Amino acid sequence: MKQILHSIIVGEGKPVCILHGFLGMLDNWKTLGSLYADNGFCVHLIDQRNHGKSFHSTDFNYDILSDDLLAYMDYHAIDKTILIGHSMGGKTAMQFACSHAERIEKLLIVDIAPKFYPPHHQTIMDGLNAISVSGLQSRKDADNQLKKHISDNGTRQFLLKNLYRNASQKLSFRFNLEVLSQKMEEIGGNINSSESFGGPTLFLKGDRSEYVTQNDTELIHKHFPKARIETIDNAGHWLHAENPEQFFVKSLAFFNRD
Repeated sequence: MKQILHSIIVGEGKPVCILHGFLGMLDNWKTLGSLYADNGFCVHLIDQRNHGKSFHSTDFNYDILSDDLLAYMDYHAIDKTILIGHSMGGKTAMQFACSHAERIEKLLIVDIAPKFYPPHHQTIMDGLNAISVSGLQSRKDADNQLKKHISDNGTRQFLLKNLYRNASQKLSFRFNLEVLSQKMEEIGGNINSSESFGGPTLFLKGDRSEYVTQNDTELIHKHFPKARIETIDNAGHWLHAENPEQFFVKSLAFFNRD
């Protein structure tokens, strides 16, 4: 039997499934998820494989991640959903929409385009792999080790949210660092579907982010002919965390648009 992704479900109403980005987890979307729930939606905050509390596996690419979402929706009897995906989760969402268009009511892609991104997280991966997890005494200890590689405090705190105490009460990371370190090409990979999704689609990008550029517009419309591309002010790649108020207003308007 196929393993089912871990999730937290909040609210009642029309389904909304949310997929986090690389090295993230469903907790990254709890605040916005609660706001959507307060506005009449049943929100599924989902941990993708090798992340959060979902299962670990050596298999990892966007076809597989798309299949995981299909199995999840079948398991929870979700016929159609509004689907949100950020970064890596956006790639999964785009692949799923192109492969299973009949299961998508609306598609919201957060700061990622349907193209190949060369591996660019090596400093982060080097920093994480340099941490001596077996000897960690505290989150502060991990932060001090990570600081030698990553100067940005916000990035370090985002990564350290993944620390937890396992059954032996030792600190460990929730993400599968060993496998993810080996899958950087797959994580940067393009969606492989030549198909398109013709339903309502919104791309939201941060005004300080370089992940989605003007040059990507033609490719976006090739796969998603009805796509609108809008900008979130004063935000980089983590726009939903950097300007959650504007993100919520724009996304809710999209959900409720006929």
